[in-house]
Amino acid sequence: MNIVVAMKQIPDLQQIRIRNRQPVFDDVPLTLGSIEKNALEAGVVLRDELGGKITILSAGNENVEDTIKEALAAGADEALLVIDDSLDRAESSIIANVLAASIKQMEEQPELILFGEGSGDNYSGQVGSRVAQILDLPQVSFAGSIAVKGGKAIVTRSLEEGEEVVETALPAVIAVLADINEPRIPSVTQILKAGKKPRAVLELGELEVVAADKARVVTLNNLAPETERKRMVVKSADELIQALTAEGYVGR
Repeated sequence: MNIVVAMKQIPDLQQIRIRNRQPVFDDVPLTLGSIEKNALEAGVVLRDELGGKITILSAGNENVEDTIKEALAAGADEALLVIDDSLDRAESSIIANVLAASIKQMEEQPELILFGEGSGDNYSGQVGSRVAQILDLPQVSFAGSIAVKGGKAIVTRSLEEGEEVVETALPAVIAVLADINEPRIPSVTQILKAGKKPRAVLELGELEVVAADKARVVTLNNLAPETERKRMVVKSADELIQALTAEGYVGR
């Protein structure tokens, strides 16, 4: 089974500082989105069960070549990268067009295209659906488990009020939830081998991309929530416990 896992390079959210409600990205390292790691793990499990290969697909600036090593170490077989400075933090419609055009160019068309339910930075949750629409493929979202039998995918969707089991023919696009699995941590040997795995790089000009330069949604700002503090002064542990109890944080 040929599986494509779309992964996005984002700033490490654990190291972002907030100043005047604005995120500060200075010296923040880049990493792969956490939910995309869940999508990769889901793909690795299916590949190990059914055979085939996993291709990581990612679009961004030149830094994506470094971060993609993490995905190759975690079980992917190869990577297809679209590199262009204009794709750095590009919005959903642009990235979806680029990814769909990249998939069309693959010699071996994938039977399964996996996405995280949303990216760790803006969580628009649109790219997977847009790619499915462009490629005219069925799409299943909120996937809590995936099984493949007889050329079809059986997906359990985790919804607010219960679970729904659906079946779809392949090829298909599936967007997974963060709690579908626990991504594996690559060993030192796997990390070393990742550097030798094949990677193909495409330039944006090589793709037949429709309206790739026209953002349909513009992010005006990202503001951290305001927090009102009571600024209570406590002089001992007992006073702290009493204050927390009065506010309902402990003792219940």
